[in-house]
Amino acid sequence: MKLHGIKVQHRKNTAASAPVRLPVPDEVVIPMSMHIGKPASVVVKKGDAVKVGQLIGERDGFVSAPIHSSVSGTVSKIDEITMSAGQKVQAVFIKTDGKQEMAEDITPPVVTDFESFVKAVQDSGVVGLGGAGFPTFIKVNVNDLSKIEALVINAAECEPYITSDTRTMIDKPDYVFKGIEAVRRYMGVKRFIIGIEDNKKEAIKVMKQYASKADGVEVSVLPSLYPQGGEKVLVYNTTGKVIPQGGLPLDVGIIVGNVTTIATIAEYLETGIPLIEKCVTVDGSAVREPTNLIVPIGTRIQNLLDACGGLKEDPAKVIYGGPMMGISVPSLDAPILKMTNAIIAMGEKEAAPPKTTQCINCGNCLSHCPFRLDPKGIMHAYNIDDCEMLEELCVDICMECGCCSYVCPAKRPLVQTNKMAKQKLRAYQNARKAKEEKK
Repeated sequence: MKLHGIKVQHRKNTAASAPVRLPVPDEVVIPMSMHIGKPASVVVKKGDAVKVGQLIGERDGFVSAPIHSSVSGTVSKIDEITMSAGQKVQAVFIKTDGKQEMAEDITPPVVTDFESFVKAVQDSGVVGLGGAGFPTFIKVNVNDLSKIEALVINAAECEPYITSDTRTMIDKPDYVFKGIEAVRRYMGVKRFIIGIEDNKKEAIKVMKQYASKADGVEVSVLPSLYPQGGEKVLVYNTTGKVIPQGGLPLDVGIIVGNVTTIATIAEYLETGIPLIEKCVTVDGSAVREPTNLIVPIGTRIQNLLDACGGLKEDPAKVIYGGPMMGISVPSLDAPILKMTNAIIAMGEKEAAPPKTTQCINCGNCLSHCPFRLDPKGIMHAYNIDDCEMLEELCVDICMECGCCSYVCPAKRPLVQTNKMAKQKLRAYQNARKAKEEKK
């Protein structure tokens, strides 16, 4: 099986930029939904004094994650905010006092076995930091540890612009390998594969130096071919294993973790400080001085742009993440989230949507799709409302990477249609299931 992809412009302008710590802003806005699953429940109220690392959002349901204050100060209000996907969620607004006093209960967790390791990962508030935001404790809470053949560490960072994972590997290699050691010790994993694209020379050098002194750790240098960091793509290209349709990496004996996620877990085990800050790449054609910044979670995007010397022009689009799979922000007052690895501010020329023309049946979309889906056929099935055809075309496994739209000479909105088609198919399948259950 050969997995396909596309060559994109790397634009890793900030790869050599060591992160700069942003001064604590006057206010942070911390949403209760910064993870896949159920939002956390607010456990503070207006007027409460809070400290750094203090629990302000309690995990509410199995697929959920706790949320902690990134600053010390006073809760000014609890209100709804609109997130990028349009959903409204509760958020805690905190006026900072500039002291950054740590909560009294901050202490390294006592970890002695697998169960206490899972509990520590849960209490850390760590979620997938590569963009997905899946609560990490669920991923490591494997029922049968003997099924795990390897941990594949996603260090591909294949989207243009983003270099925050690169900086983790260069600046925090100790924590990357302490995280690996913790997984080895408490989960019994013996093989570790760090998958890095070949355009990250310095990170590769550092990871290989550390791997040479660690048992069972391999550095797999991969071609710079987007979407190399996609979970199924990465697993295949590092292990040769094919994750089945609708399956998970564990179905083929693999667990996958983002490199910054692994390092953050190790940092929590050592310090007891939960996930409260992020290294964020700030770049794009509208940004005056692209750089990497370390910021408290909840810092407004405007604060980051100001710290980069402001904007060269009014941004036509600002997104969380990279230009291929990133999501437009509702405003520059939107906060930095747990899974925010980049803010890209695009000028009018860079953000202008291309003119769409008729499909010329070239087949580029199919030949470049990592999973060999048929975006043209999916668009046809969607337009004629044929959900059975959408099911046959396996639109549900589309990872929404955008390769199809990128290579389409007619600039058809293929990935956007795939997203809507997946929603349509899901509604159709749910209705069919309800009808069958009623029978």
